[in-house]
Formats: sequence, C-alpha cells, structure tokens
Amino acid sequence: MAKQLMKGNEAIAKAAIVAGCRAYFGYPITPQNELCEYMAKYMRSSGGVFVQAESEVAAINMVYGAAASGALVMTSSSSPGIALKQEGISYCAGAELPALIVSISRGGPGLGGILPSQGDYNQATRGGGNGDYHVPVYAPASIQEAASLVRKGLETAAKYRNPVMVLADGVIGQMMEPVELNPDPIKVEPFLWAADGNSGVRKRNFVNSLHLNVDELEEHNKHLQAKYRAIEENETLWEEYKLEDAEYMFLAYGTPSRIAKSAIGELRELGYKVGMLRPITLWPFPYKRIYELSKQMKFLFVAELSSGQMLMDVKLAVGYGTPVHFYGRMGGNIFEPAELVREFQKHAEGK
Repeated sequence: MAKQLMKGNEAIAKAAIVAGCRAYFGYPITPQNELCEYMAKYMRSSGGVFVQAESEVAAINMVYGAAASGALVMTSSSSPGIALKQEGISYCAGAELPALIVSISRGGPGLGGILPSQGDYNQATRGGGNGDYHVPVYAPASIQEAASLVRKGLETAAKYRNPVMVLADGVIGQMMEPVELNPDPIKVEPFLWAADGNSGVRKRNFVNSLHLNVDELEEHNKHLQAKYRAIEENETLWEEYKLEDAEYMFLAYGTPSRIAKSAIGELRELGYKVGMLRPITLWPFPYKRIYELSKQMKFLFVAELSSGQMLMDVKLAVGYGTPVHFYGRMGGNIFEPAELVREFQKHAEGK
C-alpha cells in the first residue's frame, strides 16, 4: 500500500482490519472515538463483526466470547474505560485467550480530562485485574509505529494465547502522519483449542478460567508463569538513540520520546554527550539493557507525562548504582524540549 496521511486512531483501526482482525467490540470515549467510528464504518465491509456494546464491561466480555470461539478480536478504549475492562482482561489471561486491547490514554485519576497523559503506565503494566497475570504492552512513538505494533500485537496475542495491549497517549491517537500499511493478513495457526462447534470432528473444547481444585489451579499458574518468562526472553523491544558515546541517558516512551530527541539535539550542541533508550515494550521491560548501559552513564534522566510511573521500573533496573533523575508533567500538560534541557542542566551542573 502507498503511504496515506491518517489520524492515529484511524491508522490503528485500519491496521487491525488489514492484519486480519475480524471482530471488534467497543464503547465510545474521548480521545479514541475515531477508532470506534472507523471500525463501525469498515469492519462489516471487510467481512468482520462490529458491535458498540452497552458498556466497557460488556465490550470486554464480548471479546472473551469471540476469542473463545476462535476469532481474531480487538477492543479499544481510554483510561477510565480500560479500568472498567480490567476484570475481563484478567479472565482472558486466565483462559489464555488472544485479544488486542488498545488504550489511548488521557489524564486522570477518575474521569480526569481528555488531554494526553501517561498516567496509565501502572494500569497497563501491572494490571488492575486479579491474580498473577501479565499482558504484553507495546508503546508506539509515531503513527507508523502504532500501525506496525497493532499488527505485532495481534501476532503476539495469537502466538502466546494471551491478551496484548497497545498503549498510546492521546497525542498519538489524535495527530496525523503518513502511514504505510502492510497489505497482507498475519499468518495465524488454526486455533484448535477454540470452542468453535467442531466437537463432531475433534475432542470437545472447553474454555474457562475457573479451577476449583487447588492443585490444578497451581499447575495452571505455573504454566502461565512459564509462558510469561518466554515472553520476557523473546519479546522485549527497545530503541537506542545516540548512545554510542553517551555519558548521560534519557529514558522516555511515546510522545515524550520524540520531545526528548529534540532536547538531546540541543544538549549535544551545548557539549553534553546525551543519548536515549526508548522502551517499546513496557512489559516486558528492558531491565537488563538499561542496567548494562547505566554502568557507563553519569546519570539517567527519565521524562514522562506522569508523576513518575516508568521511573519506578528504571530504578528497579539500576538498583543503587547510577543516579536517576526525573521530570514530568501531569493533567494533560506536555513539556517542551526547552524544559527538558533546563531540567537536565540543573542536574548536570549540580544546581
């Protein structure tokens, strides 16, 4: 396909349809409404199913049902809506159901505001549902990457039989950039485990997350943990930027990583050897690589549109070694490169 100028939400929706998603269940909420609208307009003509559910809770349970029947399925929402989906996400993880969940985040807590934020990092990476489960979380920094990670997310969900999340701040959802989509559907092995009505030709399948026998539930949890370790081993992604000679390292994801690149350019002109590591997967998080790089840095500088949620993972990666400094904005405010330059210099000059 040739490049098209698209809004982020629409690019995410089209990328999912082109990749082979054939069932979408959602509920409108700013700032991801265009995603629902695109699905409503084009999903049926693409041979799929679109349902605007009566609530976010209903939508995620429809996802559970469609995924259990073997469909490649997706839902989307924003911060308070994702909060309502958490129980259903836990059910999907427990039943090992592949599904893609897109979160276009806004300010919080509570209803908060409709402007961009990264205050949902903990919600996405730790999860608000019950039990010992994990959801791979992809964090795009451009519209092109958002479309590519939607495709990657569907592949990962199918490969590991696990829900997957694409977490994008509201800037990514609302801005427009040229996008080139892969026109080929993803290759997915038949879901032989699905409850799809084929019990007449094979063993009857039963999809469930309830295990009343304590030993059976423990074995199921051990199986899930082994799967999560495999995801950590094989699916951790990050970008390294100007780190070859760096003495200082920025850490940022999503829109702030773009702003950080501009700040890094200004700081290098001022003589500071600065680079950046950008996590692409927020879970699994690139702990090992951050630790390795931190040993050659004077300090690390974390920039987030939150009070410092990824900051906690960076500190876990570094331990009590290299100092870690932080700068963040909240409530929908977005910092500018000059702010990051100013705050960085305060620490570099010991002020």
